[in-house]
Amino acid sequence: MSMTSKRLYFVLIASVCLLVVGLFGGVYGADKLLSAQSSRLVSNRLQTQVLGDEQQQLARAKSDIKKYQDLATVAASVVPEDKDQAQTVREIVNIAQTNGVALSSITFPSSTLGGTSGSLSQLTPVKGIAGVYNLQLTVVSDSNKPVPYSNFINFLAALEHNRRTALVNSVTIQPNNKDRNTLSFTLILDEYIKP
Repeated sequence: MSMTSKRLYFVLIASVCLLVVGLFGGVYGADKLLSAQSSRLVSNRLQTQVLGDEQQQLARAKSDIKKYQDLATVAASVVPEDKDQAQTVREIVNIAQTNGVALSSITFPSSTLGGTSGSLSQLTPVKGIAGVYNLQLTVVSDSNKPVPYSNFINFLAALEHNRRTALVNSVTIQPNNKDRNTLSFTLILDEYIKP
């Protein structure tokens, strides 16, 4: 009997040890499982937040498209689609005549016709505005017919309000030695084109 009790005692101790090892193993496994689930939950929450942010950005972009659609329509009607030099020259000459300004020349940059650029000859891309090009031209007044200062200012204002010559890039003025109220000038104008 004592053998049986000893055996029972050892069996019970072994069972308790196995239960303790099993308990530690179960706790360790549960901890790993909870850590994995926690990481997955954090990842899913982060992904949900990113998707929410992207959805808000998309809604803002759609709103901006609606908001700026009118501006795009206006820009399309304001910026010429061609570099019709004859039309540009006619408009500048008409503005000059209206403001009592005599011109001696209107020149454009040298052309690379026959090259690969074709219709984009003489044009330079405008930085930051895709599809819009700049054509610079030089307007020189007739030095034999100096212009009164007020006429010159009116001429500049009319050029800047013209659809084809929207920006006066550079102004060089030469006062008349005989009459200080008159002057000769050279202008560099920027014409913006969206072909």
